[in-house]
Amino acid sequence: MHVLDALRPEPAQKEIENTEEVKAKYKYWRIRIFYSMYIGYALFYFTRKSFTFAMPALITDLGFDKADVGFLGSLLSITYGVSKFLSGVISDKSNLRYFMGLGLILTGVFNIFFGLSSSIIFFAFFLGFNGLFQGWGSPPCAKLLTYWYSQTERGRWWGVWNTSHNIGGAIIPLLCAFAIQAFGWRYAMYLPGIMAIIAGIFLINRLRDSPRQVGLPAIEKFRNDYPDGKKKEDAEEEKNLSPKQILVEHIVKNKFIWILSISFFFVYIIRTAINDWIQLYLMEEKGYTLMLAGSCVFWFEVGGIFGSLAAGYLSDTVFKGKRGPVNILFTIGIIGTLFALWFAPSASFMMVSTIIFFFGFLIFGPQMLIGMAAAELVDKEAAGTATGFAGLFAYSGAACAGWPVGRITQDFGWPGFFFLLSVCAGIAVLLLLPLWSKKARPKLITQTS
Repeated sequence: MHVLDALRPEPAQKEIENTEEVKAKYKYWRIRIFYSMYIGYALFYFTRKSFTFAMPALITDLGFDKADVGFLGSLLSITYGVSKFLSGVISDKSNLRYFMGLGLILTGVFNIFFGLSSSIIFFAFFLGFNGLFQGWGSPPCAKLLTYWYSQTERGRWWGVWNTSHNIGGAIIPLLCAFAIQAFGWRYAMYLPGIMAIIAGIFLINRLRDSPRQVGLPAIEKFRNDYPDGKKKEDAEEEKNLSPKQILVEHIVKNKFIWILSISFFFVYIIRTAINDWIQLYLMEEKGYTLMLAGSCVFWFEVGGIFGSLAAGYLSDTVFKGKRGPVNILFTIGIIGTLFALWFAPSASFMMVSTIIFFFGFLIFGPQMLIGMAAAELVDKEAAGTATGFAGLFAYSGAACAGWPVGRITQDFGWPGFFFLLSVCAGIAVLLLLPLWSKKARPKLITQTS
């Protein structure tokens, strides 16, 4: 309890009455909050992915085999998934700027400790703790996006924020390659770790939990943008829900959260499997060199940037705040790109790169909007727990994309790989269909006393 007391949210300030001052402060704080969490979440990705790009050096320099590094990768996914859920529950009752900032600082510290180690036991210990604090990034961002941006604009803001890990994912291999080539693999852990510590201090200085903490009205009141079927006073009110109320009433009893979470499991199997295995596929099946295959995979992240932006824009404008249609249409498109990559007769670099670009474009739509829909289908006070709960399922799927997918590929070849992912996409579509017409909070859950 002492830790939670130290992270207790700051009290609300007296609401500013001057309309022009409210407009000016809202403009300032929304930009400040956004660029701060954008930079912060990109740096979380630095400390999450630096291990991935140090793996070849661990094999060559320390004599580890693929099973060893595969175990470490699965451990990171499992601890991160558990952390997303637990930190979601805790973050809903915490001071977000300290919560997110301290989480980033600690991932940096454990990254550095990893670089100082040489045994599998210490690697597992420090990477496991890195994963446990990785989860302190996403749920706070979900809450900040829910409190500072309203329903009919949130898709676009969330879409831009979601590109932060694409930017992080594009930069970190270059940073690690430079560090490894210039100084050795350990510096591929040190450098992102130091940057994360600095960025964590930056977050503590820049972030604020909600408009009420700086004397501003609720975002729904400011933009006159209230969720369908929700009374103005209910939308503006910040309830003092207990962790049990949040978890039981808003998550466990909410069938929509379960549907989204299970679909997230299958989406993350696909996303992680393509991200982790496609380079090997291109080398074995298309005869690409390591450099050429890596160049194709680069377009996965580029496609993800455009896909996140497009998904957010379409869900806000064309579908008027509904996230379900975009999730379903993009996931159907994923099935098409899987077949295109599977049956593409040509080894043309341009063709393969284009298919992978569209794959990234399509997969990052539901990757973003499923988590966003989970945050919107509960009251704002439960947004962190909802995204954390969905994240637990997502990273269970990511863990399944490691050894289980590798085993299926080994036993049934690459056709087995693509067939499995196509089945996962089909299941995800069927699960998401009932949510086609749902907007934020389709049925209010009464607060229990």
